[in-house]
Amino acid sequence: MATKRDYYEVLSVSKNADGSEIATAYRKLAIKYHPDRTQDDPDGIAKFKEAAEAYEVLSDADKRSRYDQFGHAGVDGGAGQYRDVEDIFEAFGDIFGGGVFDSLFGGRGGGRRRQRRGGDIRADVTLTLEEAAKGVSKTVTFQRSSKCETCDGSGSAPGSARETCRRCGGHGQVVQSMGFVRVQTSCQPCGGTGSVISVPCSDCRGNGFVATRVSQSVVIPAGIDDGMRVRVSGQGEPSPEGGPPGDVYCFVSVRDHKLFHREGQHLILELPITYTQAALGAIIEVPTLDGPTMLTIPPGTETGKIFRVSGAGLPDPHGGPHVGDMAVKTFIEVPRRLSKQQEELLRELAELEETDVTPHRKSFLEKIGDYFAGSEHE
Repeated sequence: MATKRDYYEVLSVSKNADGSEIATAYRKLAIKYHPDRTQDDPDGIAKFKEAAEAYEVLSDADKRSRYDQFGHAGVDGGAGQYRDVEDIFEAFGDIFGGGVFDSLFGGRGGGRRRQRRGGDIRADVTLTLEEAAKGVSKTVTFQRSSKCETCDGSGSAPGSARETCRRCGGHGQVVQSMGFVRVQTSCQPCGGTGSVISVPCSDCRGNGFVATRVSQSVVIPAGIDDGMRVRVSGQGEPSPEGGPPGDVYCFVSVRDHKLFHREGQHLILELPITYTQAALGAIIEVPTLDGPTMLTIPPGTETGKIFRVSGAGLPDPHGGPHVGDMAVKTFIEVPRRLSKQQEELLRELAELEETDVTPHRKSFLEKIGDYFAGSEHE
């Protein structure tokens, strides 16, 4: 499906639906399009994944809020990108009471032990506005688990062996009866492996993995904004069960710029101009992220006037063709100090305009001299 459908439409619920309605709607679709039921339907798995993606967003308050406000763009990269249906079983197995799929489909989705994906890792990267605009390759560092060399990843101390789990008898699964329903779930003590560690490795404490500091090069796309994230596939935590590794999500922070203020793909520049430039007009060199450009200020420009420099903003971080603009907002800068000639010219202008202005102010020493001169005449 090239174009994503509205998530509310996918689950056939209203935009006011509560969590219970959304969960119920997803259960029905998940059972309807379960791969064991739709083997002859080429679109079955696609619909199964589509329902899972819609449920993931609408069942999460934060993702749902962003989706309601911005649509699919608001959760781009935040909704699950499922490699296969096993990822969906792993992510949402709990919604089916731990084993409903097992009883309905003979173990598919929980009745057998699956190789789980490794966990995802968060990394943080800080960019300048110029780097965010052009795109850049950055090196990020983070902690990731690696196989313990002492026990070769087994978790057991050298020379010791794992023991059969007493709870499940080595099967890795336990069956619980609830009335007429028999539910099969993974054994908790052994984690579904059927065996437990008798003597843990002293270096990894039985985990089979130790923390390692990793440096990873990440390509940041041009136009990325503050708060967005970039996924590095397959560089996350390894799976303890031999499954695929997780991903690394790089959360981007863009520093404030001393000249430009950013609003989405657009830039805002506040440009000071003099009274004479505003009154008479001028051609002024203004900065952009690509270098200086010339801007024409027409005569009679007032404070707050906005001029638009087309294409001087930022590109679409999702690869779209549109490039933002730069809005130049002018304000008339009043000088704090005037030369004698400037003051004389401005006073002449004030007389021509018949405008009342503050009289020429005498210096403190001049005022003292006038004071004593007046006292002598008394």
